Amino acid sequence: MHVHILGICGTFMGSLALLARELGHRVSGSDAGVYPPMSTQLSEAGIALSDGYRADNLQPRPDLVVIGNALSRGNPEVEAVLDARLPYVSGPQWLAEQVLPGREVIAVAGTHGKTTTASLLAWLLESAGLAPGFLIGGVPRNFGISARLGNLRPKGAKAPFVVEADEYDTAFFDKRSKFVHYRPQIALLNNLEFDHADIFPDLAAIERQFHHLVRCVPGNGQLLVADREPALDRVLEQGVWTPVARYGNDVSSPWRFRLIENDGSCFEVMHDALDQQERGEVSWSLSGEYNVRNALGALAAAHVLGVSLTRGCAALADFQSPRRRQEVRGEVAGIQVIDDFAHHPTAIAATLSGMRASRSGGRLLAVIEPRSNTMRLGVMRERLAQCVADADLSFWYQPKALDWPLDKVIDACPVPARVASDIDALVNEIVTEASSGDRILVMSNGGFQGIHERLLRALEAAHG
Repeated sequence: MHVHILGICGTFMGSLALLARELGHRVSGSDAGVYPPMSTQLSEAGIALSDGYRADNLQPRPDLVVIGNALSRGNPEVEAVLDARLPYVSGPQWLAEQVLPGREVIAVAGTHGKTTTASLLAWLLESAGLAPGFLIGGVPRNFGISARLGNLRPKGAKAPFVVEADEYDTAFFDKRSKFVHYRPQIALLNNLEFDHADIFPDLAAIERQFHHLVRCVPGNGQLLVADREPALDRVLEQGVWTPVARYGNDVSSPWRFRLIENDGSCFEVMHDALDQQERGEVSWSLSGEYNVRNALGALAAAHVLGVSLTRGCAALADFQSPRRRQEVRGEVAGIQVIDDFAHHPTAIAATLSGMRASRSGGRLLAVIEPRSNTMRLGVMRERLAQCVADADLSFWYQPKALDWPLDKVIDACPVPARVASDIDALVNEIVTEASSGDRILVMSNGGFQGIHERLLRALEAAHG
């Protein structure tokens, strides 16, 4: 079968393409603004990519078109699909129908940390010999790919499949959240706050979607829910039919952690089982309390699937963060360039806090591109200035698509702040300021016009 995917370089759709290829299908796809790491792994998998949306991308005629949620009516390739009466489905529907049946599905949901937590869980299951399948909205470096089918024929149990469960809408023809398609046996709810202002009018609307996910988990399944999350509490108050286990800091939660090192590089895990308390200790390469919470949720989910706490804690020592999550892209003259996907004020603040705690000496230079749909609408603009409090300097990029000026954010920043609307000017300002020992943390949910490589080249020219 020839499967053609529209929006193929998105993190979800690109992962879907890898699964379709692994199933033996001929796969092609199109997107606008193709960029790594997704374009790289798709090309390496032998998947033909077309840059831009055009009707002639549909030649030869595919057997099925999978349409990503970023595409709307009016897109020339969408219109060509409809005019030609080609069969089409959404990405989540295709996954639910072609991959998930007969598997033990574990859905990882939450406003923040889905990619890291799903990567952690997949690695814990892999380390225990369970060879899980997974679809993750990023590239876990322990695997080098963002999706695979995994073990299809386990002995005595269903094959586990970890899916990053996004609350964003499914497609232009299906406005339900993606995660309602997955019907998981285990759902991990990491956190919940307002986001996706282009889709949801308020937090209550997102809470309703999360409750739709809760409704789909069977009575003999498991809900793993982070504590100290008021929005998740409200979700559960709407009704629960599945056993719930909490994880976090509360003394009443059966899964808890205690920081041994303030930066989160070493922590203790406590699990209150039925007749005893299990304990484990983790030393790993990640930093930040938010990553400790991500790890705790993954340990709890792996435990449900039979991975002991001792084995799980040991496996975390070898975990590598996914691409674009605190990823060091290079170092020149003692100056590191670090890439991170943070784009929501909460995520930006948490990432900077973790980075601040992880190393003494040297300055932390935050470089931010507010390009998400929520940022473009200005819903979070009042929170942006304070989210960089843990940086020493902040550099802001004013993209053309941003409908409001960043001037007031710059004025309100608690640390020195600069703004530029030209990428070359921004790079020049950063490089002129940077000195040995500094960490340049670039945060964006897009390609940011290849700023990481631009910075490294400019640093080499200035300091090399």
